[in-house]
Amino acid sequence: MIVKDIVERGSGPLLSEVHEKIAWIVFNNPQRMNAMSQEMWDNAASLLDKYGSNPEVRAIVLTGAGERAFVAGADISKFETERASAEAMASYNQSVSNFHDSLNVIAKPTIARVNGYCIGGGLAIAIGCDIRICSEKSTFGVPAAKLGIGYKAKGIMELERLVGPAFTAEIFYTGRQFSSEEAKVMRLVNHVVSEDKLDEAVADLLGRIAQNAPLSIRAVKESLIETGKPESKRDFSAHHSTVEQCQISSDYTEGRTAFMEKRRPVFTGT
Repeated sequence: MIVKDIVERGSGPLLSEVHEKIAWIVFNNPQRMNAMSQEMWDNAASLLDKYGSNPEVRAIVLTGAGERAFVAGADISKFETERASAEAMASYNQSVSNFHDSLNVIAKPTIARVNGYCIGGGLAIAIGCDIRICSEKSTFGVPAAKLGIGYKAKGIMELERLVGPAFTAEIFYTGRQFSSEEAKVMRLVNHVVSEDKLDEAVADLLGRIAQNAPLSIRAVKESLIETGKPESKRDFSAHHSTVEQCQISSDYTEGRTAFMEKRRPVFTGT
């Protein structure tokens, strides 16, 4: 299992590795169910920027270490040092915002591999990814109303884009945890599988992505990035440029040739 291998080889609250053109980012704070510290937000943002600009990386997987959680929100044990004053809170919030800004502009597929609790900030990470695959035991929720926290409109809107206004209202109003099956009904997740099949399902998805033309995928992702913005801020110029690149690429020639020769194409991203 790639996640266990990464954890065994590394140390620290955030681990990463590129394996067969797939970048893995592992939130490694299992004793606190991978709750996020400011350091983790900062380092994760840096990794996203790094992998997003690496032409050898075809996709990015975000996941949690251990078998209990993806990410169970913020690390409360750090509040006294990271969120004890208005200045510290502003700094912390900026780190979270920087992470999401990085995640939102990556022109490569991002996959959330969820096994266990996916709560609060963890859910925000997951819904920021393109695709979510979870195990049957996973649970989802936003307990903001139970903690007296005011949730910013941007996060509410991102959830609403996925599940619609009615389910968004239920998630926020009740603050309760939802099962994996409920999450699937809401369209909060793409696939629900048994825990022992989770890695197989993620590997199958990654394999299907990796064998396709990177420029074609990039064109779709660039369109998704823009449609996720307010209409007044959308700019499809990068998307249009990538579509044009597709038409003159060697991958387009390879795709047509492979189809005629009845073989699997070998794409290079050029």
